[in-house]
Amino acid sequence: MVRAKITDIPEILIGHATHETEATGCTVVLCPPGAIAGVDIRGSAPGTRETVLLRPTYMIRKVHAIVLTGGSAFGLRTVDGAMQYLSEHAIGYDARGTIIPIIPAAVIFDLRAGRSTEVPSREMGYQACENAGREFEEGLVGAGRGATVGKILGMAYCMAGGVASEALTLPGGVTVGALAVVNALGDIINPETGKIVAGARNPQGKGFANAFLRMLEGNLDIPLPQSNTTLAVVATNGKFTKEEVNKIAMMAQNGIARAVRPAHTMFDGDIVFSLSCGEVPADVNVVGEVAAYLVSRAIVKAVTLSNK
Repeated sequence: MVRAKITDIPEILIGHATHETEATGCTVVLCPPGAIAGVDIRGSAPGTRETVLLRPTYMIRKVHAIVLTGGSAFGLRTVDGAMQYLSEHAIGYDARGTIIPIIPAAVIFDLRAGRSTEVPSREMGYQACENAGREFEEGLVGAGRGATVGKILGMAYCMAGGVASEALTLPGGVTVGALAVVNALGDIINPETGKIVAGARNPQGKGFANAFLRMLEGNLDIPLPQSNTTLAVVATNGKFTKEEVNKIAMMAQNGIARAVRPAHTMFDGDIVFSLSCGEVPADVNVVGEVAAYLVSRAIVKAVTLSNK
């Protein structure tokens, strides 16, 4: 098994747009041929667009891009730029001769006092599509530019979040990939060691404050900080139905739970999108569990790259 990136799946392209002076940006996952898509929303403070369409009982089966963006609800405007780009390239759902790009989206909260709410902009959504390719940067770029983790003691003690990707090709030719944007309230845990790799720094000295222990001790300011959310997109060249792709998204959420502590809080908008882009026969249980593994790996990789 060779570890790589989500763009090892040929139908997937990734593009970032990063603002030069404001700590924000957006990231676009392009799947121009269209991919059967699903979603699982586990955090209680999501900011989204077109996610209802991905439920099994709704008509639309395929999407043409996923937008992940900073800027909280303001950032949803970046989807308009992506819509324009795909429309110009005649990519979308054919509605009696009118081509309509189907682009679900989700936001992270990276707003800061004094930062403009005019970015990320519609133009940045278009730019991210223009930048999309098989090779892409990881770390503090795109939607991960202003991301932070470990905010349980406030912004003074947090660390950088970021964006990263992992992928595996399994025996039989099934490839599974994940892309994560990490902006969590909680600490980031390496599931393979159980150790905190990024999170709230200890106000009294070196090391980490350990958010979970602080919660157990009741040693926290209430209410907790509200500028959070971890987002992920998982994709596979395996052939799945819309129902199965939604199940993969549900299973992939386990990757957030394994790598973020606490996860899925009232102040996180944690969301996983899933995409089926190919025709390779595959088992939904295997792909779902591998997707969870890769989400956790991508989360750990993002904070590791961003805090060098």
